[in-house]
Amino acid sequence: MDALIPKWHRELELFSAVKPMLILEGNVLDQYRYPVPGSVGEDQLCPLPRYLQGYFQDLGYDQVVFYSNLLGFINPYDGAMLERFARMTGAEAVRGAIPAEFKGNGANTAPNLIRRALAQGEQAVAVVLEAVSRYITSPERMDQMEVNSFNLLLHAAQSAAAVQTRQGRRQNLLVLLVNKVNDLPGWLYLHNPLAKIITIEAPDREERERLLCGAAFPSFFDGTVYRTRMPYYREHPQELRQLQSRFLALTEGMTFTELDAVRRLSKRERADIRDLCAMVELYKYGVRENPWQSLDAAALRTAKEDFRRRVKGQDTALERTLDVVKRAVTGMNGAGSSSAGGKPKGVLFFAGPTGTGKTETAKALAEKLFGDERACVRFDMSEYAQSHSDQKLMGAPPGYVGYEAGGQLTNAVKKKPFSILLFDEIEKAHPSILDKFLQILEDGRMTDGQGDTVYFSETILIFTSNLGIYTRDALGNRRLNVSMDMDYPHLARRVREAIEEYFKLELGRPELLNRIGENIVVFDFIRREAGEEILRSQVERVLRRLAEERDLRVEIAPAAYDALRDAALADLSNGGRGIGNQVESLLINPLARWLFDQAVTGGAQVLVEACLTQANPPELRCRRREETHES
Repeated sequence: MDALIPKWHRELELFSAVKPMLILEGNVLDQYRYPVPGSVGEDQLCPLPRYLQGYFQDLGYDQVVFYSNLLGFINPYDGAMLERFARMTGAEAVRGAIPAEFKGNGANTAPNLIRRALAQGEQAVAVVLEAVSRYITSPERMDQMEVNSFNLLLHAAQSAAAVQTRQGRRQNLLVLLVNKVNDLPGWLYLHNPLAKIITIEAPDREERERLLCGAAFPSFFDGTVYRTRMPYYREHPQELRQLQSRFLALTEGMTFTELDAVRRLSKRERADIRDLCAMVELYKYGVRENPWQSLDAAALRTAKEDFRRRVKGQDTALERTLDVVKRAVTGMNGAGSSSAGGKPKGVLFFAGPTGTGKTETAKALAEKLFGDERACVRFDMSEYAQSHSDQKLMGAPPGYVGYEAGGQLTNAVKKKPFSILLFDEIEKAHPSILDKFLQILEDGRMTDGQGDTVYFSETILIFTSNLGIYTRDALGNRRLNVSMDMDYPHLARRVREAIEEYFKLELGRPELLNRIGENIVVFDFIRREAGEEILRSQVERVLRRLAEERDLRVEIAPAAYDALRDAALADLSNGGRGIGNQVESLLINPLARWLFDQAVTGGAQVLVEACLTQANPPELRCRRREETHES
């Protein structure tokens, strides 16, 4: 039986016998199954206050009362206890409650009533303060009256008497329920030998397994569905175990309340047993089409050719990228991990020189998977270089500026749970940001500043970085680590070695590198052949837009194109981005200047006869059918 009792319950049993003040923090708003026979039905799902009422009643406490700063003292489970508490403290119960302010100067404020109740030795009393996190605005900005109120609680714990009950001698208890212990003034619990902090976590795998694989399993389904489908799974127990194992992975981090909601949703929707995991996704994301389920396998088979039209000269990188995607589509991502069901669909680390197509590959992937490259949500990690930047990304905690707005990352995933998350230049982020990614990569979830759990299990995470292109020597000087003279295997090896050295030695985060695993994809330099393809593609795009948007037919003579090509490809160190800059400088700007100066309108045909790249600024020699002009 002990193995089925949660850790926090066992700590409650242990410390309620020796500590007069217990602070329960964490998952205090959840519902729980009472794990032992007693006044609460065994395995009955109930709120934490009802759980504590039954627990203390079973221990022999004569009175259990609950306090909130909105209602005063109440006991919705046993009104007689409240009446006895009122008589004992000299207060008056009105319509099932004892009104009492938390702060004030009167003799019948809540802390004073609690102090009187705990000091008496005739009846064993447990007073539970609910939602204590809401009693004050901030523990750093308390007025004197608030300080006095908490100080009275401290005195109440100090004066708590021990009382003989039918279950033995028990300590009068003060129990505080808080979302986080630091919602309380630090002096109340730090170095306080009277207080014990007990953290209530979300149900672990064993507790969720007990719910799903035990007697409650039939309650997840409509009775007719269960009777019809269960005989098949009795004959194929391995399939049932696989289904339940995936359910347990997908529900990592979910509360009992959420699990019960999934159970009721599944039953209401008359879900088939095989669709149990789909009910988890329905609960997490609502009614949305799942792009992963509707992917056209035939379209994915042509993905490499489609990518080649957008990203030039990176065949090996594209092949590695598509391997990760195909693994996600076939459900093989993290197949060797017990928590695979909750992890992101895929993780990629794009490394390599600037302008080689890393961001473009991410956009192409979004368009292929989700039909729109806007499904690639980009975060420039240079904007998150400060120590407090994690609040901007994940959301500020309660009481801080921007709390209501949420986090940029968590908001994006809530809005688009099926997306590609692109973290550009990850090495520029503050190390505290990288710590946040550890949980996302391992569990596929993150709790934002508002306390909402955000799931990343339907996303692909892509990190880009220029790490490994430059390294530092023994004197700290920056030096080039790779060059265009190297072949691709040599370049890829040196970049990977530099990345590993950065994470292990400089950053001190080898565990983050382990989460990324073998998904480091190194992009090659833009070589001459790929550069010519990029140039041709960009020039064709310019001419096509002029034809479509301005009804202008522009042709470039071979000699002019050769001059443009020689100038644009003279320096490939900046990759495709550098070629784009040259196209803008040598073609777009002088062509726009000529068209404006000559008042060329729609329907015209223009021939670019020469590209004068050495001029300052660069010029084009163009002509219409009957004229020749220089610009």
